[in-house]
Formats: sequence, C-alpha cells, structure tokens
Amino acid sequence: MRKRKTTDSSTDLSEGRENLRLKQEVGLISGVSLIAGTMIGSGIFMSPEWVLYHMGSPASSLLIWASCGLLAMFGALSYAELGTIIKESGGEYIYILRNFGSFPAFLFAYTSVILVRPAGLAAVCLSFAEYAVAPFYPGCSSPQIVIKFTAAACILLLTIINCLNVRLATSIMNIFTAAKLLALLVIVLGGLVLLAKGQTQSFQNAFQNTTAGIGPVGVAFYQGLWSYDGWNNLNYVTEELKKPEVTLPRAVMIAIPLVTCLYLLVNVSYFAAMTPSELLSSGAVAVTWGDKVLGSWAWLISLSVALSTFGSSNGTFFSGGRLCYIAAREGHMPDILSMAHVRCLTPSPALIFTSAMSLIMILSGNFTTIVNFFSFIAWFFYGMTILGLLYLKIKKPELPRSYKVPIIIPIIVLMAAVYLVLAPIIDQPQIEFLYIVLFIFSGIIFYFPLVRFKCHPCFLQRITLHLQLFLEVAPTARNAN
Repeated sequence: MRKRKTTDSSTDLSEGRENLRLKQEVGLISGVSLIAGTMIGSGIFMSPEWVLYHMGSPASSLLIWASCGLLAMFGALSYAELGTIIKESGGEYIYILRNFGSFPAFLFAYTSVILVRPAGLAAVCLSFAEYAVAPFYPGCSSPQIVIKFTAAACILLLTIINCLNVRLATSIMNIFTAAKLLALLVIVLGGLVLLAKGQTQSFQNAFQNTTAGIGPVGVAFYQGLWSYDGWNNLNYVTEELKKPEVTLPRAVMIAIPLVTCLYLLVNVSYFAAMTPSELLSSGAVAVTWGDKVLGSWAWLISLSVALSTFGSSNGTFFSGGRLCYIAAREGHMPDILSMAHVRCLTPSPALIFTSAMSLIMILSGNFTTIVNFFSFIAWFFYGMTILGLLYLKIKKPELPRSYKVPIIIPIIVLMAAVYLVLAPIIDQPQIEFLYIVLFIFSGIIFYFPLVRFKCHPCFLQRITLHLQLFLEVAPTARNAN
C-alpha cells in the first residue's frame, strides 16, 4: 500500500521516461450521459409510492421531488468548483484527502470501496435482474437463484466492457441514456394525454393529509434522493475529462435540470393515471401505470426499467472502479489496484476488485439492511466534502479556479446534509445506525498498521508482482489537467 509512480504510453521529456495514464475520453455528451444515466435507474420507477407514503399527499410529494432535484443541483454545482480547484479523479475521497488529511480520507475509501459502492451496484443489478427475468415467469414470482445469477452475469458483463475500453463503456452509457430518456418521455406524454382528457382527481385538495414530522420528511428525502444518486459521479473521473474546467460545470448544468424536470413530469403522469390510494397499493408504480395506460403494450415499461437499471449500473460501476483506483494510487489500498492495463489503458484491477465485492454481496444476500441506510453514509461524507469547499472559499480564495459557486449554495447543502444525517436518528433511532458507525471506524484497525506505519509483509510484494504480470498492468501517473 505505498504510493508509486511509473510508466506509460505518452512520453514525458522532463522526466526522461514514459508515463502510463488513463485516456481522456469523456467529453460533454458522455459527461451528461454519465450523470443522467446513473441518476435515472430504478428509483423513478419504484420510489414515488414511498415518497407519497411518507409525505401523505400528492402536492407535498411533488415538493419533495423538486427539493431533491434542487439539492442535487446545489451539491453538483459545489462539487464543480471543487473539481476545478482539485483537478484529480476520486470525488469525495480526493477532496477529503486534500482538505482534511489521510485518516478521514482512508475511512471514506474503506467504507465506500468495501461496502457502499459494491452494495449499491449489487442492488441496482438485482433490480435489473428482477425485471429482466420477470417475462419468463408470468403469473408467479421469479426464483431467487435465477435473479441472483442474472445479476451476477450483469456484473461480469459490465466488468468485461469497462476493462476493455473506456470509449466502449461511455458509448454504452450514451446509448442506454438515450433509451431511458425515451422511456420517460413515453410516460410523460401519456400523462399529458390523461390530463388533457380531464383526469385531474389526484390534484384536487392536493395537500390534504400532508405529513409534517421531521423524521418522515427526512425519510421521504432519502427515498427521493436515492433516485437522484449519481449527481456527483463526474467528479470521480475528472482526470479522464476533456477540458474538465469547462466540461464539468456544463455537464452538471445540463444533466441535473433535465432529470429533475423529467422526474416531476413523470410523477404528475403517475398521479394522472392513479389515485393516491392506488399508487400506494402498487408494488411497482411504473408497471401499474403501464397496465392502466398502455394496455397490451405494458411490457414496454418492464423493458424500459431493465434497460434503465442496466445503464445506471454501468455508470455506477464506471465511477466506483475509479474510486478504488485513486485510493490505491494514494497509498490507501493495495498497489495492484492503482495500476492500469498496458494496452487498454483502463484501471482493470480496480474494476475487477469492485466486481468481486459486488458478486460477494449478491451471492450472500446479507447487504439489504446496509443498502437501506446508504443515504445516511453518503450524506455524512457529502457534508464533510462541502465543509472542505467552504474552507477553501474562506481561507484560500487565491487558489485558481475557472468556476465559482456563490457561497450561500454550499452553506445550504451543508445544512441539508446535517439535517439528513440527524433527522432520522433523532426521530426514529435504530440500532443499524450504530452498526454503520462501528463499521466506518473499524477502518482504524487497518489504517494505523498498513497506512500510517507502513507495516507491509514481504509476501504482499511478491503477490503484487505476480498479479501485475498475470493481469498485464503497470503503475500509473496522474493526468496533468
């Protein structure tokens, strides 16, 4: 786990040697696709009923969806400024490392690489598998073993795609993003037709039965924000962006408002097709909408959800592998994970490791409870990252940056992060929150001997060498943006 630099295909004359670097293949269109394609997963097809359940009324649930979009936009704009100051891949990890030091950055990397990212990927792939195999088992539930093997096959396919070529992975993201946007437009247009026919019952007395408690509102935000998760993914691949100082802010300003508008219109369409009670009793709101509006063409919705979740899992895998790669490059993970394939120029060891962790979680099936508390972990570290931006804006305003966000925006995001972390604990304390905190701080056991004091057994170096030869990988240097 030591920090290393060596070779690549582009010659560095100042050092008199070659440096291996990841390719800068991600342009504006691919950047928009990475953000929007990861955000639009299974959430918008499943979460609306839970937002309504916690908020109690159609109007208040629409306010939650709009507020989640605004919060995601504010967070992404704040991250865009961070990305133009610290032009390195790694997202929250690299920002926490540069602002707060090695120890908190390691805890974030340890939690994300071992648990959060693989669990999130496993959950999305299982969602894909459920919709993909459902047509083969009409009238009954799909066998769990078939679902798990389909999800595992999905992860293995994503591993092959992402290890082969960055351009291939981004092309798939672009194609699937276009497909899922088309599917959402079908739902939006169907809703507009229903509204034109006068189906507005759900919007009469729309605030009736609204819930006002701190806890339910916080949980409703969790449900909504799960559908917006991915707004920060472009910051994980900053070194692979073409002109990051321009591409990063522009991609954020295009992708998130687009997704927010679509989410609001899709929810309006759901309420036009169903009463609140029908929506609450629906196991899968998008499928119920398809049965009511599309009739014999309802199978298109199941296909759309499968395509949507596959595209989202590809984006999650793409960025999750980069987090593992960057953490290893900084000495917080084994050396082998910081290397890239000598011909494909992809971080294949990190991608394979992320894939392996996700497969373990799929096969064990013991990760569901932790995934339910994903937002708790995420917003804890989002808040720490935003705190770092505020520190840079106040203490180091002289640092060069091509984009600046008004200071009130990160302050709002920080306040929201504090609320989202504390509200569910105060209102409905659960033992799982303690388990999560204990898991995060269990990283101390590994940090001090392996990172701080660098106690590395000799056999690890031999294993690294053999893996390097077997996987055909070499250490990398940073892209100088």
